Amino acid sequence: MNKTLFLGVLLSIIFFSCEKKQEQLSRASVGKINTVSVIINDALWNGEVGDSLRNKLAAPVLGLPQEEPLFTLNQYADKLVEGFVTDSRTLIVIKKDKKTSFEISKDKYASPQTVFHLSGATTDTLLYLLERHTPDMIQIIKKGEIEANQKINRETILNPKIFENKFQIELEVPSTFEYVLQKPRFIWLKKEIVSGSMSLLLYHIPLNAIAAQNPIGSIVKMRDSIGKLYIKGREGQMPMVTENGYAPYLSKIQLAHCLAYESKGTWELKNDFMSGPFINYVIFDKEYNRLMVLEGFCYSPADDKRDVMFELESIIKTVKITKRKNKN
Repeated sequence: MNKTLFLGVLLSIIFFSCEKKQEQLSRASVGKINTVSVIINDALWNGEVGDSLRNKLAAPVLGLPQEEPLFTLNQYADKLVEGFVTDSRTLIVIKKDKKTSFEISKDKYASPQTVFHLSGATTDTLLYLLERHTPDMIQIIKKGEIEANQKINRETILNPKIFENKFQIELEVPSTFEYVLQKPRFIWLKKEIVSGSMSLLLYHIPLNAIAAQNPIGSIVKMRDSIGKLYIKGREGQMPMVTENGYAPYLSKIQLAHCLAYESKGTWELKNDFMSGPFINYVIFDKEYNRLMVLEGFCYSPADDKRDVMFELESIIKTVKITKRKNKN
């Protein structure tokens, strides 16, 4: 009888533990896009360690007309590694400890989630860990935020056949966007937001249209010609052009398994006061011997623009080039 009772209690404990573990794993992470929870005591947060973290993770986003941080950092005391804080999609835990350590945990308290643990005996050690690992942390956080945004957008999307038939691409565009203009090699989509609007442009041009010796000059020329053709203000003499006050930021990336140019800058309506940020991708699509161009831009004069532009970037980065059928 005692053995039976002991076995029953043991099975109950095992069942309860498994159920508890499953409950923890099934918790959905929460948080606004591009927001990071930082678990750190006040002394470290208000000193050199906090300054270093802010200088790196809250550095200004490139290509925006006003200064906005890369990520919004929310600090919590180190005793708060429990409750709602552990539901955050991204957690950074920094503390002084005898052991020097940098660890990355996935889905520790909720899912999807990334938790960074940094520990060291001295302030100099923590500063060294931040200096060494912050670039990778930024890439990991941004990748997770893009995936979170894409998951939200994926709940209801526009008919993908339109993009496939016209451009031979797959693209997940939320159904909150509407078609403004369609031409044989061009599409303009727009979504109204509280303070203005956000737009997506899709078009393709010849493969040799971007000069290797001056890619940013070629991209500006390309953008301005498209603006002159299709994106205009109230009057015909108000086309959208690239602001000429400074050159857009340019970098090479991989997109849709192809080499691509990513450029970020500011647009304006010529002879008008409207302006805003843009992000442009030129994909070297050798499958169809062309340059496939996807661009996002917004007009939101009264509000911050970081998260609006990030949503456009997340949409564009769902792009995939459709393989040719019966290709020899």
